[in-house]
Amino acid sequence: MLNISTYRFVPLDGLPALRDHLFAEAEARALKGTVLLAEEGINLFLAGAPEAIDGWLDVLRADARFAGLDAKRSFSDTMPFKRLKVKVKREIIRMNRPAVRPATGRAPAISASTLARWIGQGHDDAGRPLLMLDTRNGFEVDAGAFEGAVDWRLHKFSDFPAALEAQRAALQDHTVVSYCTGGIRCEKAALVMQAMGLEHSFQLEGGIMKYFEDTGGAAPGWRGRCFVFDERVALDTSLS
Repeated sequence: MLNISTYRFVPLDGLPALRDHLFAEAEARALKGTVLLAEEGINLFLAGAPEAIDGWLDVLRADARFAGLDAKRSFSDTMPFKRLKVKVKREIIRMNRPAVRPATGRAPAISASTLARWIGQGHDDAGRPLLMLDTRNGFEVDAGAFEGAVDWRLHKFSDFPAALEAQRAALQDHTVVSYCTGGIRCEKAALVMQAMGLEHSFQLEGGIMKYFEDTGGAAPGWRGRCFVFDERVALDTSLS
């Protein structure tokens, strides 16, 4: 089975019709997983036969709002999802901060190769000390994380802004890189950090999964596995 995950913050309208269209196309290809739609964009995790996944992605990308949308890929021996769900939600990742709108402008991002270099150095290219900030829930962090990363034991992502307000001073003198599984949470988190005056703050482009992929499984600075929300439970750095 080919497993894909991706998201895009892009203004969407006509959500009920889009939901029905994407569901029908996925059902016809025997895909399973979850697609979330909101006015702020799309977030999805799907699995199926490789040709079926590619066919569905072709349908999705035919919509100009999703043109060129890339997807992270991994394989599993069995189907990791029980059913197909396509839902319309208020947010594709819930933060309860309506003013945070990634589609209107992204926070600065760094690539996997840049992060690997900074981890090796212990600081960014300007010499500022590096601090990794985990934006995931505590139980996800327990499966694996970057060595020495800040972990606020979040119960849910919407707790992040309040935790940041309480701990902001401790981050002030560092270059802070927020990270999550696939990039969607750390993208919103980086915008909140910027809004709170942490100008030397970034998001890890594509999250942990992209870091594993782009570093060829070497994943400098990482320990353990990456928790995923399906029956695979957690993946190692080779995405197995």
